[in-house]
Amino acid sequence: MFDTLIYQNRRKALRKKIGNGLILLLGNNEAPANYPDNTYKFRQDSSFVYFFGHSHPGYAGIIDADNGEDYFFGDDVDMDDIIWMGPQPSIKELAAQVGVEKSFAYDKLKETVSKAIAQRRKIHFLPPYRHDNMLLLEDLTGIRASLTRKHASLELIKAIVSLRSVKEPCEIAEIDKACNVGYEMHTTAMRLCKPGVSEQYIAGVLDGIASSYGRMVSFATILTQNGQTLHNHDHSHILEKGRLMLTDAGAELMSSYCSDHTRTIPVGGKFTSRQLDIYNIVLACHDKALELARPGITYKSVHLEVCKVLAQGLKDLGLMKGNVEDAVNAGAHALFLPHGLGHMMGLDVHDMEDLGQCHVGYDDEIQPSAQFGLASLRMGRRLQEGFVITDEPGCYFIPALIDKWRAEKQHTDFLNFEAIEKYKDFGGIRLEDDILITSNGSRFTGNKHIPITPEEVENIMNE
Repeated sequence: MFDTLIYQNRRKALRKKIGNGLILLLGNNEAPANYPDNTYKFRQDSSFVYFFGHSHPGYAGIIDADNGEDYFFGDDVDMDDIIWMGPQPSIKELAAQVGVEKSFAYDKLKETVSKAIAQRRKIHFLPPYRHDNMLLLEDLTGIRASLTRKHASLELIKAIVSLRSVKEPCEIAEIDKACNVGYEMHTTAMRLCKPGVSEQYIAGVLDGIASSYGRMVSFATILTQNGQTLHNHDHSHILEKGRLMLTDAGAELMSSYCSDHTRTIPVGGKFTSRQLDIYNIVLACHDKALELARPGITYKSVHLEVCKVLAQGLKDLGLMKGNVEDAVNAGAHALFLPHGLGHMMGLDVHDMEDLGQCHVGYDDEIQPSAQFGLASLRMGRRLQEGFVITDEPGCYFIPALIDKWRAEKQHTDFLNFEAIEKYKDFGGIRLEDDILITSNGSRFTGNKHIPITPEEVENIMNE
């Protein structure tokens, strides 16, 4: 947790943006894995953490935008709880830790909301993503559970996005720490990546590192020789010399702040010449994004410039042809890069996406595209100092997609399918870092940069 004043100032800023009504922020509850007492690892709602600090189940908070008061709801533990869990702070003590003077038992939440509804006051709540909170909102507001997302407060969504997008110094420090754990995870993967080792073993070691330094991994680890599948969670293969291992993994600290990095390395510790050709193109894309990212620039424009670097590199190899700018405008490059350049980072690995990607990565100025590939760009809006975003270009050879486009004769003016056919056994490469937008540019997050040049990667793999 941060200093009490941090949470007080955040709630004050939110009240000012909303102006009137009752702001209802629900925490999360335990979720049974296979029977009630065996639960999944608990994860608190990120907006609740942001404004009320506490990462335990069974809490709710209200910020009254009319009278300037805050309320914290939860139940004190009983003797059975103490026997199994030990002594716990009271709800009053927990509330005081985040600067809230008024605390109540959880069953008072409905009474408070019902009173506000009877007074015809507006109730602001966020779109729920857990079904138990959908049912709770139905009980509190009378809105059917299936319709609660539709009736979420757009004012509240936009206000919270505006506050959480720009990271405070205390948040940046936590993200740096999370990226330091990411360094340990990825350099360990590089040292373990040897022929005959199972993907599952390395993935399990990485998950253990994340847990040993913090709460858990920030998302399900992607570690695979089949990097052409963008989110490949299958770890069932044994590493084979001459193939590439793509590792997309990050850590989540006890503070809930995250890291997210990707490296692609050669099994056996030495890139082939063909692998180096593609790797260096992706590395040039990665470095181009870091060069261009700065306040005032849209990340959509950075994405498109990176796509030109990719297309030019592939043209130089004979895989693409024609005018590079025309090819990118037409979306021909998306055969190799069917995803966007990056996304917001913070309390969530895809920060605030529960609030709606159209509100997080886009705004009234920059709207999502419908074009294949570009439609998957999660972050397109104009950058501001204090944003933390990912820089993650890639180049993938997806056999099914290649076959489909070739059969449909898509973008034949820009794609050399005869040459592309020879790369269908290649796999995929992605390189990802988390970057902070500074006053005049950007910087990597974390104190150590994970090896990324071919020389750095081969050196650490062959130590």
